[in-house]
Amino acid sequence: MSGEYFGRSRNEVLPHIPQGAKRVLELGCGTGATLRAVKQQLGGGGSLWFGGIELVEAAAAEARGVCDQVWVGDVESLTFDGDIEKGSLDVILCLDVLEHLVDPWSMVARLTPLLKPGGRLIASIPNVRNWKFIWGLLFRGDFHYKDAGLLDRTHLRFFVKETAAELVTCGGLTLVEAVSTRPFKPWETRWILIKLSFGGLEELLIKQYLYVAEAR
Repeated sequence: MSGEYFGRSRNEVLPHIPQGAKRVLELGCGTGATLRAVKQQLGGGGSLWFGGIELVEAAAAEARGVCDQVWVGDVESLTFDGDIEKGSLDVILCLDVLEHLVDPWSMVARLTPLLKPGGRLIASIPNVRNWKFIWGLLFRGDFHYKDAGLLDRTHLRFFVKETAAELVTCGGLTLVEAVSTRPFKPWETRWILIKLSFGGLEELLIKQYLYVAEAR
């Protein structure tokens, strides 16, 4: 994967970070670009704690400049959750991560107890119901894996909006929001189609959802 993949900041999560958050963990943190953006938004200096988990050592080395602690390796094999006090985290980020895991349901079940009341799990998950994928499958028989996108060759699990929502809440969290990671601009074609269909075409037009689930 390119350096852009590891170093891109996912700024779409910033509006969903709770005010006053102090402790943030990111699975698949790359070089720490997203955590750096979250840290800048929160301020707080030395009162903040940031943790990251990253498979690739070179990216993890850069993330250490942002994080107080970085775990390196396959997240499903690591015992990182034993190093974090239960009920201590304000935010857990899983951005383009869960669909790569063998058992994402077990991972969510491991993560959920780490959140404090009001803490949030924020996850981005591709929507396999997107019309481009369906069109290619139905009319061209296209299910060829690629380097990126819905058919990324490292994707092990595939979800639609409903099943992804079930995933992020399977540990007992409450779903707060499910929105497109790239909201359509007013009056662009897809926005108009969604409005004209009273939302009926939304799931066919959105490539990836951002899910916010909260510990109550």
